[in-house]
Parts: sequence; C-alpha cells; structure tokens
Amino acid sequence: MRDNPEVFNNEFTAKAGGTAAIEVAALSKRVADASGELTILHSIDFTVQPAETLAIVGASGSGKSTLLGLLAGLDTPSGGKVLLDGTDIFALDEDGRAAFRKAKLGFVFQSFQLLAHLDAVENVMLPLELRGDAKAREKAEAMLGRVGLSSRLKHYPKYLSGGEQQRVALARAFVTEPPLLFADEPTGSLDAATGESVIQLMFELNRERGSTLVLVTHDPAMAARCGRTITIAAGKLV
Repeated sequence: MRDNPEVFNNEFTAKAGGTAAIEVAALSKRVADASGELTILHSIDFTVQPAETLAIVGASGSGKSTLLGLLAGLDTPSGGKVLLDGTDIFALDEDGRAAFRKAKLGFVFQSFQLLAHLDAVENVMLPLELRGDAKAREKAEAMLGRVGLSSRLKHYPKYLSGGEQQRVALARAFVTEPPLLFADEPTGSLDAATGESVIQLMFELNRERGSTLVLVTHDPAMAARCGRTITIAAGKLV
C-alpha cells in the first residue's frame, strides 16, 4: 500500500511526457434495485489531456455525478478502468486511493463542504496540514487573498455568504496546486450574479496553475467555457 502523497508526486513526475491526465475505459456502474439491477453507467470511454478543461453535461439523473465520483475514486465501478496520469486508481486499495486524492486532486462541490467549526483560513489550511506542509497557514492566507477574502480569514462559514463560502472552497481546492481538479455543479446553490463571479475566478485560477479541470454542470454557459464537452444521457456517452 502506498499512503504517502510524496510517493505519488514523484511517480507522476517521472511519468510526465505524453501520458494522458485521465483515461476512462469501459467504465460501468450497476446497482441492485427492486427490479433486480439498474445500470447507471454503460461502458464509458474517453480521454482527457493534461491542462484540458472538460465539461460533463446531462439531465438530472443521467449519471454524470456518478461518473465524476468514479473518476475521483470516491466510488468503485462494476467494470472498467480509470487511469489518472497512468495510474489505475482501482488497482489501489481504499487507503491508497485516499492518499492519491490527497496528493493529486482538488474538489469543488455545490454544497461547499466547509467544516463549520473551522474558520476560513483553517478550512483552507486543512489539505496542506494533512500533507504535513510547514507553511500551511502562510499559503492558506495567500490563497484567500487571491480569491478576495483577505478580510475574512477568521470568519466561520455561518458568517460568510454563499459566494464567500464557495470562494473559500475554491481556495481550498487550489491551495495544494493539484494537477487534477474536479468540480460538481460548483455554482448550483448560488444566484446568477454570484455564480458568474465564482465561474470567472475558477477558470482564472485554473489557467494560472495549468491543472486539468473536469466539471459537472447543467449550465450551458459554464460548459461553453471549457475546451471540450461530453454529454451523458441515460448513463451512456452521447
């Protein structure tokens, strides 16, 4: 078992040069239901190159969030493979996948997923502290400054607006400079104007850091900002 983020970082650096950021092959997901078995994803195949921006779109219940969860190794497939920078994440055990996510992935969720008992800077520090970064506070404060929240460092989530909470979440996602960033309906709980400002910030940060961005959205305008869009319908890649 490999549970050290630095091991993953070193391995992926060695693999650089021609390796796809994401390779999905014959990926499927089935679950038991009252009728016997329900297929959520039907043998999905696609590839994402380093620094590419990809939108996954589809109607509610089409399987797009399930697909994102599988890409991140948060769920396990019924069949197929997901290779991230050449590593088959489902060849790793659960601890190995957790170490992989810690080392290589950033996440932005619709519901922010901030810890209520931590203030803004502590929420952003958390992934750095899990990696043993001695400069966690310094980096977290700088990142919150980058997203325009220098005056809100000590505020707890309940004292922040929805847009401010999502900016904290963006800062947390980008602070470790992950090569892969996954976003699941990142503006779904925000009003249009606030959502637009968050979208602009997310793509600015992504361009600055050159990460590979995969986002799930039902918003055509957000999808249009990505370099490529794939559509999921009834669990199948259209």
